[in-house]
This record gives sequence, C-alpha cells and structure tokens, in this order.
Amino acid sequence: MDAELSRRLLHLLDHVEHWLPPPPEAVDWERDIAALWQRHTLGGRLLPVPPRDALGLDDLLGIERQKLALVDNTRAFLQGLPANHALLWGSRGSGKSSLIRALLNALAPEGLRLVQVDRHDLAGLPLLVTQLRDQPHRFVVYCDDLSFEGHDDAYKALKSVLDGALTGPPPNVLLYATSNRRHLLPESMSDNEGSRLVGDELHHGDAVEEKISLSDRFGLWLGFHPFNQDVYLEACCHWVGQLGTAADWNREARAEAIRFATLRGGRSGRVAWQFACQWVGSRRLHESR
Repeated sequence: MDAELSRRLLHLLDHVEHWLPPPPEAVDWERDIAALWQRHTLGGRLLPVPPRDALGLDDLLGIERQKLALVDNTRAFLQGLPANHALLWGSRGSGKSSLIRALLNALAPEGLRLVQVDRHDLAGLPLLVTQLRDQPHRFVVYCDDLSFEGHDDAYKALKSVLDGALTGPPPNVLLYATSNRRHLLPESMSDNEGSRLVGDELHHGDAVEEKISLSDRFGLWLGFHPFNQDVYLEACCHWVGQLGTAADWNREARAEAIRFATLRGGRSGRVAWQFACQWVGSRRLHESR
C-alpha cells in the first residue's frame, strides 16, 4: 500500500474510532444464562443479557397444566432424554412469555441456557444453530410473539431448522415459540375453498396444509386462554401481596379489580399485574401525603 495512502487511512481511523460503539462482550455460558441473537450482513452475533426479573413459576397462576408440561419437557431435554419443540399459543397477556422467563429462572441452575431470536432475524437461524451445535450446554432458542403474514417467507427458515433440513437441529437445541395464532400464519376464508369431503373424511386444500405444516413441527402445543373471574381475582390477590402487603387486598381492592378488568375488556395475568401496580402504587402515594 502507498505510504501516503496508509498515513491518511490511519489519520481517518483516529478521527472516527471514538464514534464507533465498543466491541460487544463475548458470551460466557458458564456465567451468562441468556443471550440475544442479532443477525447482520456478515452473519450474526450473540449478546449476553441479564435476567429481566426474578419471576418464579409459583408466581404464575391459572396455568398449572401448561407449567407442568413445559417444565417436564425441558427437564427431559436437560437430562438428554427425548423432548419436543414447544409452541405456546393463545390469548394476549395469558402468561406465555412470562412462563418462558420463569422457566429460565427456575432451570438455569440445572443447565438451561436461552437464546432469544427476533422474528425478523429468523433467516439467520441456521447459522445460530450451527454455532450452538458444538457447545457443551443445552439451549432453548426462543422466539417471542411469533407470527407471519401471508406474503412472508421467513417462516421457511424456521420450518427447515425444526424438521425439514437433512441434519435437523442438534441434540443440544430445542425451539420454543409464543404466538397469539395457533398456526402462526393468518387464516382466511379463501383458504378453505380447496377443502373437500372424501367419503366421511375432510381433506384440506394446499393453502390450509401449508399453514398447518409449520405449527405441526412443534411437538408440544400448549394453549393459553382468558381467566375466569375466580382465577383472575386470585392472581390479583397474589400480585397485590407481592408488590405491597397482604393487608392491601381487601373488599375494596376486590371490587376495584373487577372494575379494572371490565374497563380493560378481559381478564388475564397481565391485567392482574397491571391492576396490582395501580392499586398498590396509588395506596402508597396517598399514604405518603
């Protein structure tokens, strides 16, 4: 390289280097229990993240069956036993994402490690799985609020990693996803036009079969549904006690919790948490005046 050009390049680097972000910290899986996957044009990288909170499995009420099924599936995976990819689907605020966080907090001491992938970075999923393949740890690769539009082809990368590729996912990687849609793709009336009755059996058309084929690759389906009033009030009582004291839950709080859910148009664990924040925060504010 020309000496003058080399000098000018070094001069330029001296001026712009302090504007560049620091290099990302490498993930140490002995220390870090969770990371974010960020895809870029040259591949991708893992960024370690601390746990968001200390949410425990006992904090999640009204989803006992789902908790038991997911914990058993994950523990089997951690012990090298057969386990399924899991799809947690259902109504908003019903505890799907919270269950994943609580699962990590509970099972990290048993060796669970979590990598979260944004839906828009799914094209880099095969590269991520390749990076994790030779690690001595066991990973749940997690995609939150997963759904695709009808023209979105990003789901093909997910299908391939789940079951379609020749190699498939390595034995130390499972995929967990949460979604409001059971089949992850939008379903329209026109999709059913190709369905037909053959004898006593209903045969779906190609459009329906294509949409079912993605969710069908998850061996464990867990449905989450709105709370009834008793479960909702139990959750409100729990979170009011966690954020405040047991004395904060009384007849007035119960009536206000019902009113809060009515105004929100639904009952869920998220609504119970939001009510508890408002109720305890308001009481403490008025007590301080």
